[in-house]
Amino acid sequence: MEKGVSQVKARATSFKDFVDAYAGLFDARPAGGDYVRMAWIVSPYGPLLAGADSSSLRFLDFADRAGIDAHIASLRISCRLPLVPGENALIDRLRDELASYFSGALREFSLPVASAGTPFQELVWRELRGIPYGGTLSYGELARRIGSPGASRAVGAANGSNRVLILVPCHRVVNANGTPGGYSGGSERKRSLLELERAALAT
Repeated sequence: MEKGVSQVKARATSFKDFVDAYAGLFDARPAGGDYVRMAWIVSPYGPLLAGADSSSLRFLDFADRAGIDAHIASLRISCRLPLVPGENALIDRLRDELASYFSGALREFSLPVASAGTPFQELVWRELRGIPYGGTLSYGELARRIGSPGASRAVGAANGSNRVLILVPCHRVVNANGTPGGYSGGSERKRSLLELERAALAT
């Protein structure tokens, strides 16, 4: 990545700044057919970048995470659709549900999610969605649940490849000693999301 782009990314406070920094990642709106609308969502934990086609949420990640450009590029490859700055009804719903989640009022999201990966990644991502709100699993336990004991590192890699944060709750997977461990959005955000859910359950 060019130094100038990296600097723009570091100070991006709006979607326009982000698109200006990563213009090469986005496409022109196609004349026909579906495409992924990419939108900016403000959250208490930092800006989020969301992507949704006409039927499913396909992307949700913190816009300032390391490697966000590569993550977006992998989205284009996996979904085989153009990525275009824009909004749609699913993104409107996502904003509303995230606001309720961050306030501690929402425990289960209703939006359809589509995230293509390898068979192993998809197996891990499906299991992640079964971890209850406020709960956690260790990487080792998650590996055992999918029938791959000893594959903790591979599970960790699949977690890191998750393109729909929060709704596919990779933040609920922790180290064996209970510490948060790695998170693509940053370990402090992971800790904060776990604390948010535990506090909501305690009220």
